[in-house]
Amino acid sequence: MAKIVTIERHILETQKQYPEATGAFTSLLYDMALAAKIIAHETTRAGLAEILGAAENHNVYGEQQQKLDVFADQMIYKINDHTGRLCAMASEEHEDIIPIPPRFDSGKYILLYDPLDGSSNIDVNVSIGTIFSIHRKVSSSERGTLEDLLQPGRRLAAAGYVIYGSSTMMVYSTGNGVHGFTLDPGVGEFLLSHPDIRVPNKALYYSANQGNEKYWTPGVRRYTKWLQGIEGEGRKPLGHRYIGSLVADFHRNLLRGGVFLYPGDLQKPNEPYGKMRLMFEAQALAFLAEQAGGYASDGIGPILDIRPHSLHQRVPLFIGNRDLVEKAEEYIRLYDQEWIEAYRPIRDQTPLIVSEPAD
Repeated sequence: MAKIVTIERHILETQKQYPEATGAFTSLLYDMALAAKIIAHETTRAGLAEILGAAENHNVYGEQQQKLDVFADQMIYKINDHTGRLCAMASEEHEDIIPIPPRFDSGKYILLYDPLDGSSNIDVNVSIGTIFSIHRKVSSSERGTLEDLLQPGRRLAAAGYVIYGSSTMMVYSTGNGVHGFTLDPGVGEFLLSHPDIRVPNKALYYSANQGNEKYWTPGVRRYTKWLQGIEGEGRKPLGHRYIGSLVADFHRNLLRGGVFLYPGDLQKPNEPYGKMRLMFEAQALAFLAEQAGGYASDGIGPILDIRPHSLHQRVPLFIGNRDLVEKAEEYIRLYDQEWIEAYRPIRDQTPLIVSEPAD
């Protein structure tokens, strides 16, 4: 009989390989698995439970929140606010840092999360997801501060996502490979289904919102032609697959090989940075991509090397097979100097973070 590995067992066995890992850290990962189970339960019965549809509020980006957005955001917060494992949280749905209530103990970790990525697709029953990342506390403050939140991705302790589709799957890494777990609704447990995920050497797809192509810079347009096999002799074209849920597009390319791109542009010269949120989307997925043998870039350099300067900072994103992402950087260097000159000063603003993580 095949060995059955639950996510709890996998987390505990992984902890044994790292004597410095604490019970608080492993419990925090399991807390995220618990939140995923509850959110998955609601997403699969959304219409029946009258949760489907738009809420009355808008988030910090001016986007209308879906009822499931609000539910997922509150669920992740409520599961983590009282455990003593976190010193602060931040969510894509909140403008400021989310403090741990004073009546609860403060811990050594920071949690950042996008509670429901792709939520505009909820009403049409397309796969959506949760993205999360965990940093270690670096400030000397008793409670978490922005300094603790605004750390470069290289310092991540863990990152992961949950995809709610035909099945619910949680994928995470603590810096020792990427592992995927599928939720068995019969027993209510995440079971190891995709151990040690690696990006396939042969890429099959590229994912981009082709409707925005008229706004793209010359280098990005030429790069897309290269992906399509139009530019570059003898190249077999990649298939175009775009869902519009970052988690779903990334998940497919992680398992099948490919590249996701959401570039910056000069449609608004003072906003050349694109759409993706560095702290709630790009950092976590970049960490997973590199752990799986891939790469993530903003078109200039590694996403994981960007030193954040604001909680809701946006960045362009090219993520997937390393050779495909590096090719995007090459085209941008050759043809997009105007865009680079507009974007680089924003990218390289003086970051808030100054402290180094404690040993």
